[in-house]
Amino acid sequence: MYLTVEDALTIYPLSEGKLTAGRSGLNRIVKSVNVMDAPDITDWVRNGDILFTTAYLMKDDPAQGVRLLRKLAQKGAAGIGIKLGRFWASVPEDMLAEADRLGFPLIELPFPFTFSDQMKGLFNAELQRSTRMLHGVLSKQKELIRFALEPHGSDEMFKRISSILGFPLAVIGIRGQTLFSSLPGEDLELAKKHRPKPAPQWLRTETGRILCIPLQNAKAGIEDVGYAVFQTAGSIFLKEEEGLFHQAAEIIAHHLHALERDYMEQSTQNEFASLLKNYLKHQIPVESLLECASRLGIPFGREPYVCSLISISDMAEGKKAQFFRMIRQELQYNPLIESMSSVHVNIEGAILSVIPAAAASGGRKPAQLLNRIFADIAKEAGGRLRITISHGKYKPEQLGQAYRECLDALQTADRLQIEGHVIEFESVELAYILQSVPAEKMRRFTDLTLSPLFDKAPDSAPDLIRTLELFIENNGQINETAKQLFIHRNTAAYRLEKISELLNIDFKSYSDLLKLKLVMLFKQTLSNP
Repeated sequence: MYLTVEDALTIYPLSEGKLTAGRSGLNRIVKSVNVMDAPDITDWVRNGDILFTTAYLMKDDPAQGVRLLRKLAQKGAAGIGIKLGRFWASVPEDMLAEADRLGFPLIELPFPFTFSDQMKGLFNAELQRSTRMLHGVLSKQKELIRFALEPHGSDEMFKRISSILGFPLAVIGIRGQTLFSSLPGEDLELAKKHRPKPAPQWLRTETGRILCIPLQNAKAGIEDVGYAVFQTAGSIFLKEEEGLFHQAAEIIAHHLHALERDYMEQSTQNEFASLLKNYLKHQIPVESLLECASRLGIPFGREPYVCSLISISDMAEGKKAQFFRMIRQELQYNPLIESMSSVHVNIEGAILSVIPAAAASGGRKPAQLLNRIFADIAKEAGGRLRITISHGKYKPEQLGQAYRECLDALQTADRLQIEGHVIEFESVELAYILQSVPAEKMRRFTDLTLSPLFDKAPDSAPDLIRTLELFIENNGQINETAKQLFIHRNTAAYRLEKISELLNIDFKSYSDLLKLKLVMLFKQTLSNP
């Protein structure tokens, strides 16, 4: 038996009785029925028992009834039913007051019915309820099995599973991002706050309970791809129903893993990805790629675009695979990019994306968009994540050039040890072009240009050169330069004025600025051979 006191009071013939005290405890769970026939009955009462008595053993001592209530409440009993008319005409006021204080239901049992009548009614009702629930569980299991055998999109899949189970559902990604939720906001935040352990975890909420189940299946070779959260309306719950949640979590894990694999591992499954590789190797013309994209409904060649290449370096394969799963989830589910007509394919151990040049989310540039989306992952990766972005392209046949720009940006950024996880080719293009200049020529040019600083102001030369480096790096923004140096803007302006005087240059002169830009690039290149 597993029902609340409130439910039990609706079952005949107990429904003919009357709740006289302890109304705040109506949600106590009734697991079994016990009958008081001995003075030491509390030694035999178990958690969840509802106790039926005629009050014979306490008819002459109402104070004993108060002590009995306290012991029963301490034992975790569900409530007490007293049959009046034989030994008591009414329940003593002290007992009623104590039952209210304890929130312990006290029921006046109907006189015409025996205890066995009450017990039979409760057990029959529980049997019928359990039978209906088991039939419902079996029906839901069949629906889940049928559903598991059908192909589905992710959003449709989550909604359908929640509908089959009849309970709210949330699906949380590897990094704690919400992939889907029909849970109340406060319950969702509670689930995120208590991220589940490797084993399933129950959490209590104001409206009931939630169950967090990791989305994994070791037998099927599916590693952790997040976790599912199921909400129940109350405390009464069959183990068989909990089994449904585990079954649903396995289905979600399997489908989620399959969707991500289909979405990103197109190198072996998708005709377009295969043709894209061949095009980049100059084995097919761009017309073949465009014809395939048109036939398959892939958004390529319809508008200006940029290419981005997402790669991870210096990381163990298992750890790298985990980070690529995080990246795939972001590309597939992040609202900042999922609505854009982008194309993402695996290529040479990295992810190549073709993104509309005019990013659709708030007018952001693609670099700003990708920087925002992957900032947390980059932090977790410890600087090993690189996202390089090409110049904007207007023609489909420029795709190969865009891909090469991403590769060149990656190599140049690594060689110069440039910080930051998003690198635009335009920001390193000059360094890429000038890398063929002999080192000796770079050194002579750098020394010749900067030597007046060391000759005329040797003590302040390091500060002046660092100020100049940041000023050029920040495209002439004095405020940003001062901020990065942790100095006042006027101090930065004074230093630049001093540099202008010592080097005999004009910061308003394009040719002088270009000269300083080259010097800083050469200096950076020489310091990172």
